[in-house]
Formats: sequence, structure tokens, C-alpha cells
Amino acid sequence: MGAKSLNKRSSKSKRSASKPDNIMPSASSHFSFTKVPLLVLLVMAFAVVALLGISSVMWSTLTSTDHSPKFYAIQVLNEFPHDPNSFTQGLLYAGNDTIFESTGLYGQSSVRRVALHSGEVEVLQEMDSSYFGEGLTLLGERLFQVTWLTKTGFIYDRNNLSKIEKFTHQMRDGWGLATDGKVLFGSDGTSMLYQLDPQTLKVIAKHIVKYENQEVHYLNELEFVNGEVWANVWQTDCIARISHKDGTVVGWILLENLRKGLIAAGQRGIDVLNGIAWDSNDNRIFGGTQTQTLLKFGNI
Repeated sequence: MGAKSLNKRSSKSKRSASKPDNIMPSASSHFSFTKVPLLVLLVMAFAVVALLGISSVMWSTLTSTDHSPKFYAIQVLNEFPHDPNSFTQGLLYAGNDTIFESTGLYGQSSVRRVALHSGEVEVLQEMDSSYFGEGLTLLGERLFQVTWLTKTGFIYDRNNLSKIEKFTHQMRDGWGLATDGKVLFGSDGTSMLYQLDPQTLKVIAKHIVKYENQEVHYLNELEFVNGEVWANVWQTDCIARISHKDGTVVGWILLENLRKGLIAAGQRGIDVLNGIAWDSNDNRIFGGTQTQTLLKFGNI
């Protein structure tokens, strides 16, 4: 979820002023944009090894008896081309070097299928100008999408992006979506993580997400990774790793290097870091940075 315009930024600012401060890891230096240099690995054979190593560490953490939150830095292993006019809100990897994406902004929102390596938009479904596209997830042959400031969502056929159904959900708003293959997980910009029945779209469970017994607000784009729900936290450079069983934050992915690297490369129009896509076959994470002029993907 990013800011559409000055109007959207203004409305979000007013909302945040009425809520408690978001709870992040206590060491504020973690979020300095100038602390750690960015390491870009251009040799993909080495990149695969690094990705598998990171994945095994995460898995050992999940099965460990030590339940204290873990902290991870990132390395950008590769970058992929992307439509500079796409304002990414939802992102997922669907295999065969294919990305599905939900884009926002009134009058510009869409759902699209994108070729990972070329950035070519292969199929595009434009949305009515009254909707601001948000989170997106894939379950079976159906893509589920929610929209900002409404309780309206849409279901599309993954093959041609034809619209199958319009639905109403019970979350306060539509920000992020993910799935474990059985249920849908949703966020609405608060600290609440929802579970929805994919057949009825009704809420079947919900948990307040907490870090050290404090609520974590502004949960945004979601992805289900190795048994956890990962969430971009709006207006921060980090991803919360969340237990879907009780909402506890079990770890943090710190993305300061990603922003710093983009700024060093001359990208000044970055809005927020947004977009998490998980390739379960090759244990790869794709992360996005959101801006109205450029979005780059990198394996985390």
C-alpha cells in the first residue's frame, strides 16, 4: 500500500495521527538509510547458493525452541525490469518466471501478468476508475484482489485475467492478501491479521499482531513464506515475519540496504518498500520498492 497522491498521503497522515506509534525493533539505527553498504551480487550461480543458505537459516529458526524474534539483513542478488508506470500494490510469483501484480491509483489500477525477466506485461485487466487496486493472491486457478477504502474485492481467472466474481469482505479495509493454499490471509492497515474462507470470503479467524506485547500497526502487502505470514509494514523499511497461529512477530527482515542502494543509483522518487513474492520451488524471495516512476525487484 503506498500513497496515491497528496490527497492519499494527507488522509493517511490524519489516520496515523490518531493511532499509537507503530512498534518496531527498538534499535532505531536498524532503519538508518546510510548505515550499511549495499552488496549487489551479479553472478547468479552464487546468488542461488546465498538464497538457499538464507532459507535454511529461516527454517531452523522456525523449528528452534528459542522463540525470541530474529533479525535478518538482505543482499540484493538481481534486479528485473518493470513497467515504470506501474504503482505496485500486490505482488506474487506464480512459477515459470511469471509474476502477477495488482496496481493502484484511481484511473490507473489494474491486474496484470508479467514476464519476470523481460518485464513485459503479457495480459492486462484494467479496473474501473472508481477502484484503487490493492493486495493480490493466487489460490488454485483464481486470483483474489482487494481494493483500498472499500470492502469490495474481485476474483479473476489466472489464465486470461477475466473477471469471475465481485465480492464483499468483512475486513475494515483492503490492503494485503496472501494464502497458504487453504485459507486467505488479509490486512487492512491496522494491526489485525485476518483469515478468510476462500469460498465465502467471510472472516474465520483474526489475530492482533504484536512485537514484544506491543501492537504492530500498518500491516500492508502480505506473503505466506515457509509457514509464516510476511508483511510489509507501511512507512518502514522492514518486513514483519508473523505467526499466523497467534499473531506474534517471530522475526524482522530489515531492508535499509535496498532503499540505500536505490538512492545511490539515483532513484529519488521512492515512495515505500512494497511487494513480497515467494518462489517456493527455488526458495527465492522477490521484493519490490514502490514509486510512481520505477519499481525494481530483487531476490532477498
